[in-house]
Amino acid sequence: MIIQTIKASVMKFVKDEDGLTIVEYAVAGGLITVAVVGAFTLLGGVVDTQIRALCNAVIPGSC
Repeated sequence: MIIQTIKASVMKFVKDEDGLTIVEYAVAGGLITVAVVGAFTLLGGVVDTQIRALCNAVIPGSC
């Protein structure tokens, strides 16, 4: 009787996919974070250049 209960518990654990779903969300979140950081890094230089150009156009030599 106890062996059947243990076997049923082990089989239920093996077939459970909730843990896999959490891991998938964690991986997806990590990939999105890397993509956002990469975009900010690439666009940061371009935005900085544009802001400095605007600043120099408004007040020459101040930036």
